[in-house]
Amino acid sequence: MKPALVILAAAVLALAGCGTDGGSGDGAITLVITANAISGGKNAESADWTKQWVIPRFEAAQKAKGRDVHVLFQPSGVDDEQYKTKIALDLKSRTGADVIDLDGIWVGEFAQAGYVKPLAEVAGPEADSWEGWGQIPTAVQGLGIFDGKRYALPQGTDGRVLYYNRKLFEKAGLPSDWRPASWQEILDAGAALKRAGVPIPIQVDAGTAMGEATTMQGALPLLAGAGAEIYANGKWTGASQALKDVLGFYRQIYTTGLGDPKLQQEAQGRDKSFARFAEGKIGILAEGDYFWRAVIEPTAGVAPMANRDADVGYALIPAARPGAGIRGQDAVSMSGGAVRVLNPFSKNPKLAWELLSFMHSAEATAAQLAGAARITSRTDVNDQVLGVDPMLKFVSDEVLPVTAYRPPLAVYPQVSVALQEATADVVSGTSVDEAAASYQRKLEAIVGAPNVAR
Repeated sequence: MKPALVILAAAVLALAGCGTDGGSGDGAITLVITANAISGGKNAESADWTKQWVIPRFEAAQKAKGRDVHVLFQPSGVDDEQYKTKIALDLKSRTGADVIDLDGIWVGEFAQAGYVKPLAEVAGPEADSWEGWGQIPTAVQGLGIFDGKRYALPQGTDGRVLYYNRKLFEKAGLPSDWRPASWQEILDAGAALKRAGVPIPIQVDAGTAMGEATTMQGALPLLAGAGAEIYANGKWTGASQALKDVLGFYRQIYTTGLGDPKLQQEAQGRDKSFARFAEGKIGILAEGDYFWRAVIEPTAGVAPMANRDADVGYALIPAARPGAGIRGQDAVSMSGGAVRVLNPFSKNPKLAWELLSFMHSAEATAAQLAGAARITSRTDVNDQVLGVDPMLKFVSDEVLPVTAYRPPLAVYPQVSVALQEATADVVSGTSVDEAAASYQRKLEAIVGAPNVAR
């Protein structure tokens, strides 16, 4: 178990008096929402929305039903691991808020520890019959699913795509509406860009300097495209053929001049890849929609492109071959995001579910955006708000239905590092078989040989 979930007895005793208030002196019921958000600080927009929109409207709706319900917001503005530890302490001691914000990557870890339980187990059958499930793509629901059960409602999410520079494509004689159908078509486009003199034809994050970006922007989407997930059916993917295919693809890029191997070793390599793309020196870049929204955004991006909408194209990440991806898909992606869970020890679990589902209604989800164009978990809201940004609508319509998520387990970060090291090996010239064998050994040391599938 991660240190964040190690519960000190003294801390548990100190928190024993905290928790959900089942009622107040005047007969009212009190519910508590907590999130790592605070007005004027971290995730301020979420905190303000909770206090100024969710709470007054939910209380008014309850009053209209003849119920006297008070909702309190418990803010935090700390490091994610500190927040995680606090929530774990609360739940370990059977206290804490009724509705709790979590990073989706924590769900499995909390579930295995017994800190959270499936929504239907806490709230009853109404949790499974909620109208909102029909508006959340099945793949997106996966953000809050562990061992086949729904533990959480997903908030906003994201998706990975291939960006390409249309001017460089034109120079290389490639189509402006590029839609690669296989990895080979990516390599073929990279070769054409190289012949046209493009400094870095393809950039797919690799190595340990890129950190989790290597795993999420490159290795995991590629693994999904090879038909495997890093964790499935209770086992971790080891030196399988799918993994070797991924490492082989990396090797083809970085040992043939289609990618810049040195960029993968630099401490600020990812930021430099952003700048290189904005400068017109990278032809194809694998990245998330964050890149579009916050990096090359024409006015406020960290590497703005004044003609972004005209010069930058985007395409689905293809499977290795048509139909070769997970679930038999032609295209794949990876996503992340936050979720909200119910405290299984709430004194008012059904009312807490009403609050949670209210927070994820179409009206509430749209209100949280406050006019901004961002991808939510709900298709109906995305259809309403993303028309002004075709790229984000593309992610909502085309990427989210084929996406996947990292396994929400405590050991995952260690596995991710081992995967990053495997990509670093092949980028530096190690053979695919050697890199895969090394990864297998590291993975077995991390999770145990019986828990690794080949």
